[in-house]
Amino acid sequence: MALALIKVKIMPESPSTDLDAIEKKSKEILEKKGSKSIRFEREPIAFGLIAVIVGFSWDDNESNDEVLEDLGKIENVSSAEVIDYRRAIG
Repeated sequence: MALALIKVKIMPESPSTDLDAIEKKSKEILEKKGSKSIRFEREPIAFGLIAVIVGFSWDDNESNDEVLEDLGKIENVSSAEVIDYRRAIG
């Protein structure tokens, strides 16, 4: 079975958005979809806006489109996009 190691950048709607709530909801979505090794980072963008970067492992045979769509629908999220995708054999 091949795994994909994926990083997604989640952009909040404003600098005052609760990033902890975004991380919590993201983790719930990813765990429900079967993701493993979920990790979060925060990346300053500009003017106080901070993006949430979520990294996780995913079965390479599965499409990640539905997960991306669900992450983009989180309350107070402007967008979610894949910024890194790597295959790992294991």
